[in-house]
Amino acid sequence: MNEDHAALTARIDRTNELLQRMLAEVAKTPSTHAIFVDAGYLYAAAGRLVAGTEDRRAFDLDAEGLIEALIDRARTIFADSRLLRVYWYDGARRRIHTAEQQSIAELPDVKVRLGNLNANNQQKGVDSLIRSDLESLARHRAISDAALLGGDEDLVSAVEAAQGYGARVHLWGIEAPEGRNQAEPLLWEVDSQRTFDLDFFKPYVSRRTAQAYEATAARPTRDDVRFVGAQIAAKWLVARGREALIELLPGHPYLPGSVDQDLLVEAEGLLQYSLRGQADLRRALRDGFWDHLQTQY
Repeated sequence: MNEDHAALTARIDRTNELLQRMLAEVAKTPSTHAIFVDAGYLYAAAGRLVAGTEDRRAFDLDAEGLIEALIDRARTIFADSRLLRVYWYDGARRRIHTAEQQSIAELPDVKVRLGNLNANNQQKGVDSLIRSDLESLARHRAISDAALLGGDEDLVSAVEAAQGYGARVHLWGIEAPEGRNQAEPLLWEVDSQRTFDLDFFKPYVSRRTAQAYEATAARPTRDDVRFVGAQIAAKWLVARGREALIELLPGHPYLPGSVDQDLLVEAEGLLQYSLRGQADLRRALRDGFWDHLQTQY
């Protein structure tokens, strides 16, 4: 009897030891978040807020700059978490990427997922894609938090599916000039809500007017743009000082939205060439900016 008791005690001790090891491993595993963007909602709501129209043809959206700003904001909100990636959901004829969607797909840490676009320019299948990704990532414990930028009531099932596997879903919205642009059932279902205002979106949305730079201007090389990025970094460092540099470095390779937008505008002025929609040149610009700053640290 004593031997059986001793053996049972030993098994219990081993089990407890294994459980403690598992808990220790879980504690060491960093939290992970992902950002899910319903582009249809984004274009409509941001266009209405900043440009006064939901017609995509009437305004330009600096998607790359906006994605960087969303990543930067998520880094602040989920301070002890790492980014898995940004999921960008949009519609396209026969699910074939447009040039703009292709440039977004080429951005680092971004995954473009396309639903169909019908004859009335309405998205079809986007909500089911969001639900599929949210549910799958939550089920496999790939994310602990999901930031969902959208407003459609059909997203309620996606939220419920992710929450059912233990993920927390945070609804991000865009300020509405009048009333609401997000369904109430969706607001009721999520774990938290956050609304971004006009000041947040204003740097990334602009009504289409005459081109600021001649369309015939020669396209600069990546080396040219990289050099301009380094020039601007040198001026930035003189103006802001070493303390600002120390604050900026932990965010590498991302730049805060305000810094990134200032960098873009100043570079376009120096180059006399628009970098909007030029993903490779935008990356070269940031690379040059970061290269100079890191040599000064």
